[in-house]
Amino acid sequence: MNSYVYNTVDELKESIKAMFGTIEIRPQESYLGLPSLVGRSKSNTFTNLKQRVANKVSSWKEKLLTTAGKEIQIKAVAQAVPSYSMSCFLLLKKLCDELTSLVRQFWWGQVKDEKKLAWLSWDKLCIPKEMGGMGFRDLRMFNLVLLAKQGWRLQTNSTSLFARLFKAKYFPHCSFLEANLGRHPSYAWRSIMAA
Repeated sequence: MNSYVYNTVDELKESIKAMFGTIEIRPQESYLGLPSLVGRSKSNTFTNLKQRVANKVSSWKEKLLTTAGKEIQIKAVAQAVPSYSMSCFLLLKKLCDELTSLVRQFWWGQVKDEKKLAWLSWDKLCIPKEMGGMGFRDLRMFNLVLLAKQGWRLQTNSTSLFARLFKAKYFPHCSFLEANLGRHPSYAWRSIMAA
């Protein structure tokens, strides 16, 4: 008896894998650093992203770093780790807040549940340096900017494979600016439309 997993018969899956010389990617796995399937539970889908940032930050807490060292670690690593995912998917506000919390605690020197005094609000530290802040990223706004950039690519580079696929699926008879969400959109399309 054929088992149907993800609506495809086993024989057909094996034939396709043999034809292209590929392996099957399961929903819980990632491909190129992104989840292969974004299900209903977005928090579960992106749990590994939070864990990766938490692991980086916790390993730094054991080291004695100067303020400049902390700034570089935050900007070059902690706030860069989620960038690729953020350019494809709209992360939940809660996840952005949790990532920001990890970075903020590292910046102020908090260890575990110990509370240290924050001398400035995080919003003020996210202001550009030339305006008196530290230039840290507001992750939610950065996420929306990266997704808006994808929308710009759809609008300006209509010959790319990305643009041709999305146009054929989501706005075949109009321009990107006239497109709507449509029926049963992917999470990637919803994310771009949110921006």
